[in-house]
Amino acid sequence: MTPGRVNRELAKLGANTIRMLAVDGVEKARSGHPGLPMGAADYAFVLWSRYLRFNPEDPQWPNRDRFILSAGHGSMLLYALLHLSGYDLPLEELKNFRQWGSMTPGHPEYGCAPGVETTTGPLGQGFVNGVGMGIAAQMMAARFNTDELSVIEHHVYAIVSDGDLMEGVSAEAASLAGHLKLGNLIYIYDDNHITIDGDTNLTFSEDVAGRFEAYGWYVQEIDGHDHEAIANAIEKAQAEASRPSLIIARTHIAYGSPNKQDTAAAHGAPLGPEEVSATKKKLGWPLEPTFYVPDEVRNLFAARVADLKKEYQQWQRAFAAWGEAHPKLSKAWETHFGTPVPEDIAEQLLGAVPEEAAASRGVSGRVIQKAAELVPALCGGSADLAPSNHTMIKSSEAVAPGDFRGRNFHFGIREHAMGAIANGMALYGGLIPYVGTFLIFSDYMRPPIRLAAMMHQQVIYVFTHDSFFVGEDGPTHQPVEQVSALRAIPGLTVLRPADALETVMAWAWALKHSEGPTALILTRQSLPILNRENGFDPTLVWRGGYVVSDPKAKIPDLVIIATGSEVCLAMDAKDILASHGYSARVVSMPSVELFQGQPVSYRDEVLPPGCHKIVAIEAGRTQCWGTLTGRDGLCIGMDRFGDSAPQKVLAEEFGFTPTQVADRIMSWL
Repeated sequence: MTPGRVNRELAKLGANTIRMLAVDGVEKARSGHPGLPMGAADYAFVLWSRYLRFNPEDPQWPNRDRFILSAGHGSMLLYALLHLSGYDLPLEELKNFRQWGSMTPGHPEYGCAPGVETTTGPLGQGFVNGVGMGIAAQMMAARFNTDELSVIEHHVYAIVSDGDLMEGVSAEAASLAGHLKLGNLIYIYDDNHITIDGDTNLTFSEDVAGRFEAYGWYVQEIDGHDHEAIANAIEKAQAEASRPSLIIARTHIAYGSPNKQDTAAAHGAPLGPEEVSATKKKLGWPLEPTFYVPDEVRNLFAARVADLKKEYQQWQRAFAAWGEAHPKLSKAWETHFGTPVPEDIAEQLLGAVPEEAAASRGVSGRVIQKAAELVPALCGGSADLAPSNHTMIKSSEAVAPGDFRGRNFHFGIREHAMGAIANGMALYGGLIPYVGTFLIFSDYMRPPIRLAAMMHQQVIYVFTHDSFFVGEDGPTHQPVEQVSALRAIPGLTVLRPADALETVMAWAWALKHSEGPTALILTRQSLPILNRENGFDPTLVWRGGYVVSDPKAKIPDLVIIATGSEVCLAMDAKDILASHGYSARVVSMPSVELFQGQPVSYRDEVLPPGCHKIVAIEAGRTQCWGTLTGRDGLCIGMDRFGDSAPQKVLAEEFGFTPTQVADRIMSWL
């Protein structure tokens, strides 16, 4: 559909409506960022009124254009656009900007209002989410488009700011996007020369156009307030199919404000009553009522939405015909976007992966092969560590420049971007992404992991080399605090399996758990198979903690809790303690969060209230174990950095041998 031109006066009125809705929203809240929405209103108006494809009555339409406000501090811009475009975002919600329980929080949050595609705020994350969405769109197009119909054929648009481009995560993602030739990305850079500290020339003098051209992007530079220049740039970007596009739009922050335009004062604070009045007078805007929307502007957007709904209905008819002509593809589509994981995934994975001594990273690699067969939506890769963390799907090729048929990813050494790209892929829908790296480098990914948890997105993290048992690589590569730090993220399930069975069940949990992200913490070294009783129910792993060995005493002398590689250590220490007359129950606790979420009755079964001697063993920081061991409990862990030596030497030096652990427990008793 070719967009029609809007007469100049009506276009000016539309842009000013967006500006003043943002100004009034920030002013009423007495908090917010009016400058960016005021400066971006012109190109945002052109994009939404002429080019963006969407249906406000079906915000999840798979073939909609995605729009991301990466500069999330300018959130009133997005809320104004959604309201004017007919989304279920009443004017009252714009008046409740930044208030408790509103649909319009200070930075856009996924799930608060329809049409908000991702949670933005931490600068650079939205930029990279868009790259993930662009990759996902290309992958789905490669799987489902036919000669009769391009089921997926749309663009991913984003507004990015100086701050987005300064953050390193965007550099990583821009490099990868250029390499992959993501021609479905169209980003508008709001080049307003202002950050909180003042003019960007304080810290930012690089040639942005040259940098992005070097990445392989198609770059245009325009006046961000010239509607025809904006329209021409968007159309040229749409025609560029083999390169992502960056439109550098030179704008003026707080455009229209007589005294605050082009100043840092307009970045993060209301204009103030006097300046609001002066701005309205300059723009020819009525002083009252506030949150004013002219009928002509409402009619303009309503007409645009009516045209878009016709296009939407045309797509729906073509999609139905496509489904009848291609029943196998139609069924695959339903699998990807419906219930991608079989109900009996755990049983099938257990039957396919032998229960034998092995490093949990190796077991994970075997699980991935079977899971890929059972779950077509599963895809993923590693930050240049696939041979080490066993993340390659052997039956598939890798995504490559211009070729998105594969299921594997070579992210390169870009952990920052990898995590945020995975979020974008998960948000796009139809795919379950996993990403892998060494546990120590999870620190690079912490912001996107936190956002995945906040947005309840199903992303699976495969973190290997999980402790000082990495050995000779030394303290820079030996995680100590990382597991505890991950457990501190609300909504993230952390699973540190003790053997092959727990590893399989951890993967099954991650695949079934569609309401949030999961971190799998896996070993480099081999783990023996735990000796469990006949008839053991593997789903106990999903309860977070369970009794793996019990002395049968009504109340044991002590309970030893352990995770991962330390469960076997606890079992050996238990035998030594038994030879000295102490009865010990051993509890494997692959997930502290899952265990703490169990009913009190179950937790009391595992950790009897009458037993006041509780020990926790983990090759990491001890700070998270006090709630389970109690104030007088014993925590055996690593509250120092590691060292470079073979793992057996380190076990001796750090007190992680069965004899040392048993001696320490007996001294404590």
